Amino acid sequence: MKRFGMLITVGLLAAPAFADDIDAETVEKIEAYLASVECQMDPDDIEVEDDGYDLDDVICKGGNQFDIKLDKDLNEVSRKAE
Repeated sequence: MKRFGMLITVGLLAAPAFADDIDAETVEKIEAYLASVECQMDPDDIEVEDDGYDLDDVICKGGNQFDIKLDKDLNEVSRKAE
């Protein structure tokens, strides 16, 4: 039982931070960037990573869906079609 509790604790510590952990100004900047490239997403799907942000389920013009990664300066570094 002790081992199971440790696994849960480690799992929680390794979990990514979500939009609730991002300041409103950063969320607004990400949304503005997405609008500039004709995309949108639910801000709750923004994940903070060590090297930037992971944007899940981004919908772009034409209905295509992507996962987009931004660096800490909010520059797009990758876009993967879903």
